[in-house]
Amino acid sequence: MSTKPVIPVILLCALPASGKSESRAFLKSLDPRDLRENFCIGENVQLDDYPYVHMMRQFDLALEKLHQPRIFYKSDLECFRDGFEWGTLIELLNEDYQDLVTRKMTPLEHPTQWLMTRIDRARCILHLRPYFVGMTDEVKAGLAHELDEECAGVIREKNAGIPDTLEGKTVVIEFARGGPEGSNYPIAQPQGYQYSLSLLSRDILSNAAMLYIWVTPEESRRKNQARAKPNGDGSILFHGVPEKVMRDDYGCDDIDYLLRISDRPNTLKVEVAPFHTYYVPVGRFDNRHDLTTFARGDPKTWPQEAVTSIRGAMTAAFTGLLAQFHELHGKH
Repeated sequence: MSTKPVIPVILLCALPASGKSESRAFLKSLDPRDLRENFCIGENVQLDDYPYVHMMRQFDLALEKLHQPRIFYKSDLECFRDGFEWGTLIELLNEDYQDLVTRKMTPLEHPTQWLMTRIDRARCILHLRPYFVGMTDEVKAGLAHELDEECAGVIREKNAGIPDTLEGKTVVIEFARGGPEGSNYPIAQPQGYQYSLSLLSRDILSNAAMLYIWVTPEESRRKNQARAKPNGDGSILFHGVPEKVMRDDYGCDDIDYLLRISDRPNTLKVEVAPFHTYYVPVGRFDNRHDLTTFARGDPKTWPQEAVTSIRGAMTAAFTGLLAQFHELHGKH
């Protein structure tokens, strides 16, 4: 068995539809020894902010059904009403990560109330007004009636993803950030990676590297349209992001800018108040010429030429990432 240390946390980031899920499928297909020896990745434990984005939209739909005003989005085709919701999502991920570390299981009683409390708590950490605490008992009961089943599903999936131990495992935390088309840099808070990374917990930042799936915004929009299949089996692979959101929230991103201004190569310099600096090693997997779509199918059907291409690009991405990770953490 290999004694090579694994990267404890990988931030898996990209514009929407860039190939994150397919890249994860490719890495998962590798022999565990190969994955550890050549990429320093252990058995994966998965965290993702998308289920919370989805539930925020479900809350709005339920509120409309109860003849109450929406709180998260003006409509299903719009961006967040309050852009600092990007920070709310990070605080939810911080809490999920801490629950992994402590192996905290969530009871299934009152699942909608559980999620409402978590969202309010996350907003309070950011010094934002909580949404649910001031609602009437009647409205809360109505939301529970509409959403308990789906919120219980979130809890079940969350509990099922907590392993007996994190030793030898890699926690993969998946999220996407960006800014409006034509943005100047730095992207203004609360959009962009600079803001969201600064909110990650110290436990995450001190153990993290980032695998960034690199495509152009134009390619991101094209692939987003291609994957948006109504009733397409319910898979995350088939959810489409509204066009306005693609242009106003993901019209660009700031990873290239942040890499250029960092004072260590192949890292993001993350400054966290008060006066803490972390360096997150980054590997950019170049998917500007699509190397990943084939990985949506059964691995048994993957063309060998495609597997060879994605492996080469992934190896190139990890070269600088691993060099920086080992240097920063004193591991060889």
